[in-house]
Amino acid sequence: MKLPVIRQFYQTQTVENLEKTLEVLEAFSEFRGTTEEDLNVAGELITNICGALEVHANVAAGMPEKDALNTFAQKVLGSIDR
Repeated sequence: MKLPVIRQFYQTQTVENLEKTLEVLEAFSEFRGTTEEDLNVAGELITNICGALEVHANVAAGMPEKDALNTFAQKVLGSIDR
């Protein structure tokens, strides 16, 4: 998870574009020939895209962008600590 990447995705991409890209990456991850390195890269991108989608949703609900980004980061860090 990289907050600068999530911020960039949020600021430059629509929800629709992010959702379509997420679908492609998830399908790519299921290919039999996908290497471990490919899966790591795809997983990182998927995490960042999901973060951008969550930021879009939180901002649409009235949360400031900075708070939405920090909320997602805390959510991810909190799930790692468990």
